[in-house]
Amino acid sequence: MDIVLATRNRKKAEELRRILDGLGVTILTVADFPSCPEVVEDSDTFEGNAVKKAVAAAGCTNLPALADDSGLEVDALNGAPGVRSARYAGEGADDAANTAKLLQELESVPEGARGARFVCCIALALPDAPQHKARVVTFTGAAEGRIGREAKGGRGFGYDPIFYPRGEERTFAEMSSEEKDALSHRRKALDQLKTFLKEIVI
Repeated sequence: MDIVLATRNRKKAEELRRILDGLGVTILTVADFPSCPEVVEDSDTFEGNAVKKAVAAAGCTNLPALADDSGLEVDALNGAPGVRSARYAGEGADDAANTAKLLQELESVPEGARGARFVCCIALALPDAPQHKARVVTFTGAAEGRIGREAKGGRGFGYDPIFYPRGEERTFAEMSSEEKDALSHRRKALDQLKTFLKEIVI
């Protein structure tokens, strides 16, 4: 079974491949299909963006398509940056700029009020439904934690260097890939997906 990941983010694709390893599926990405258009992520929910990307990829490739939308929700910022996590410092902003903006906004927030969570919604679009409309199922996971005061660690991506998972004294960026995978929001969502895929693949 071939599944297309609706992402051109190499690091995200590597993480998804690693967690889905052993399922007996071949993982492709939309980068393997140059004719697939870019999808504008304009929904105000993680689920809405994930579904939109998965449906577009399934329609373009006529293969089952997997998309995720994920981000960081900070309690002291009323859930921001949320769905705008990847472009928090503006369109085209890189990880360092987004992280710097977040740390600046939280500069005066005390330790006990720096709670946050990573949220991931996975959408799987199956292009086998009648009338050429993909059937979509979604899976959501969250990793609770807190925001530090400076970036630490050289692994991971996004806000990993400033996010301490609950009960941990190291950021995601200070952990090995295996350690992060065991705690991550994406892993929790993908574990649900894996259970679903085993039912339709095996």
